[in-house]
Amino acid sequence: MADSSTPIFPRINVKDPYQRLGISKEASEEEIRAARNFLISKYAGHKPSVDAIESAHDKIIMQSFFDRKRPKVDLKKKFRELSQSRPVKAVQGRFYTPSSKFIWKTAITFVLLGVLTLVFPTEEGPTLQVLISCAANIYFLYQRLKSGWKSFFYGFSSFFASWFLATFLMVSVIPPILPGPRNLEVSTACVAYAFLFVSSTFLK
Repeated sequence: MADSSTPIFPRINVKDPYQRLGISKEASEEEIRAARNFLISKYAGHKPSVDAIESAHDKIIMQSFFDRKRPKVDLKKKFRELSQSRPVKAVQGRFYTPSSKFIWKTAITFVLLGVLTLVFPTEEGPTLQVLISCAANIYFLYQRLKSGWKSFFYGFSSFFASWFLATFLMVSVIPPILPGPRNLEVSTACVAYAFLFVSSTFLK
């Protein structure tokens, strides 16, 4: 048993190993080792103090080892790199943001189509609304692009792509969300309207 003159480590009960050794979490291995050696030499006559110092040192070293084995992923950096990659820039180059007035106009149009589809489902499905959505898509594209052939080409392409994606999502990904025998057709139409809103409003 140590006599009363033996110094006792004052941070013996501190839980955080870095605080126990009196170092920052950014300390290098040399600084960690130096802190451990200094404290061990200072409190060598008191076994509980030495054990507490050794325990803190071991925890820090083990944590450092695991951090090297499993390096942290910088999500912000990864996202920045992804957003600056050539494929993403190519996709971004196909879209632009029009005026707020135009966005409201297209949004209201496709929301109304969605409401009509939900409120007035028919046995044949939302055939009329689908035709209107195709025409609206081409019309809005023409208003922005001022090119007849581009409007028809982009309009029909985005129309079929929207319905293909909507059908895939409703059949394979999204569970049925609406009641009734025509829930699949109605749900698919509403999802397609959302895609058509994007294409008619932002496609360049």
